[in-house]
Amino acid sequence: MDDSLRHELPSDTHALAQDPDLDASVTGGSEPTSEWPGVSVIMPVRNEERHLAEAVAGVLAQEYPGELELVVAVGPSDDRTAEIARRLAAEDTRVRLVENPGGTTPAGLNMAISAARHGIVVRVDGHGILSDGYVRRSVEVLEETGAANVGGIMHAEGTTGFERAVAFAYCSKLGLGGGRFHVGGPPGPADTVYLGAFRRDVLDRLGGYDEHFIRAQDWELNYRIRAAGEQVWFTPDLKVSYRPRSSLRALARQFLRTGQWRREVVRKYPDTATARYLAPPVLAVAVASGTAAGVAALLGAWSWLALGWILPAGYVAGVVAAGLVVGRRLPGRARAWLPAVLATIHLSWGAGFLMGPRMHTRSGRP
Repeated sequence: MDDSLRHELPSDTHALAQDPDLDASVTGGSEPTSEWPGVSVIMPVRNEERHLAEAVAGVLAQEYPGELELVVAVGPSDDRTAEIARRLAAEDTRVRLVENPGGTTPAGLNMAISAARHGIVVRVDGHGILSDGYVRRSVEVLEETGAANVGGIMHAEGTTGFERAVAFAYCSKLGLGGGRFHVGGPPGPADTVYLGAFRRDVLDRLGGYDEHFIRAQDWELNYRIRAAGEQVWFTPDLKVSYRPRSSLRALARQFLRTGQWRREVVRKYPDTATARYLAPPVLAVAVASGTAAGVAALLGAWSWLALGWILPAGYVAGVVAAGLVVGRRLPGRARAWLPAVLATIHLSWGAGFLMGPRMHTRSGRP
């Protein structure tokens, strides 16, 4: 294994630099017991009772030749997440828990990183299932490319008709715009990747995740990684199964918040305002303006304002037709849900972008 994966931690790395249990392959101390560097998987969780056990099992089932640990940052939940996390930690000594009293995703990630013992940090969420060989391949790609962060495909999988429609929308250019980590593509440098496997020294040097970004913190971190002259690398060899939201309301709330925090990314980094990210707010303005004009005509304003109905009607017709065509291979219930799912993603994202973030916003699920 390349010695670059056995880097020495900076001296100012929180209290971790004084941890006597720190992996020798990270600290440059005594000879490691394996050629493979130790890996710390970090998982922020809040309100994840439905998928947590499955997500943890996916980590512990990894066949990795080196040392592997899982650090779970447990936020305040309204369900049995904390109870399940304690049981899982009691059943396997590789699982360690840290408290995340604030409950936000970036705070939990940073707490887990600070508690991690190893020089490679792999992120996974409480509703994500690592594919077989994910950790091993992540380490191999880090070595092969010299990248600071490597990631792969977010493979959305649903069980109900609605969830299958959401999963399809995630992987469709009509849904989330065709990013490689959604639809796949050739390996190579990328602006951002899904989750990621990081070199710990880079995370420490950059200060970890920016806790201001309650959402979009992964995109923001990858931006800083690239700005520091490091590389973010996409490979289709890595896949994480993702469990989508289970209701239209939850989906709308998710993408409203996504849009809000994407606006904050653009505010802080104006050069990130690409057409792909500006399309949803432009669409939301067009649909809202057309609807308002049409309503005004109905209320007795100038009759020509009725032409405004063309915009929302055209959008609805277009998304229904396109959804039924691209989703023609979906099961009946999923296909029926697809137009509503696409419209919810587009308009919620757009509305959130126009609103901007509310600083007290805290997601019920990372």
